[in-house]
Amino acid sequence: MSEPRRPVLRTLGIDPGSKRIGLALGVGAVASPHRVVTRTRDLEGDLRSIVADIAEFEIDIVVVGLPISLDGRHGAAARAATELADRLARLTSVPVEMHDERLTTVTAERSLAEAGLDSRRRREVVDKVAAAVMLQAWLDSRGPS
Repeated sequence: MSEPRRPVLRTLGIDPGSKRIGLALGVGAVASPHRVVTRTRDLEGDLRSIVADIAEFEIDIVVVGLPISLDGRHGAAARAATELADRLARLTSVPVEMHDERLTTVTAERSLAEAGLDSRRRREVVDKVAAAVMLQAWLDSRGPS
């Protein structure tokens, strides 16, 4: 008799920024850009929008990017990302982890420029592409499924 099939891991990657929050979906070992949440003055409302995606896509784990500085220090952006992750964890039963996101936005910007997108179009999508870059790194760090 064959072994039961292991369910496919569904992940949500979050690239938190001060103006926008990039989201990426991971299915199995592949991450893809999903959408951008434009931040409002209502963080709880912004997070509820993300919780709705967690439910809709039956997410198993959320991975929030941790913007550590190149010298390894945790500055204001890292503290803000940690607060966002903590608040999100209180709104969902899905596990929330953090993952180093150094240079993900730079990588995303570079690939979008190489793809020929103008600066206006890059600004519209860079956050969700950065979330996908970060989530893919997290998925790759787990090794083969």
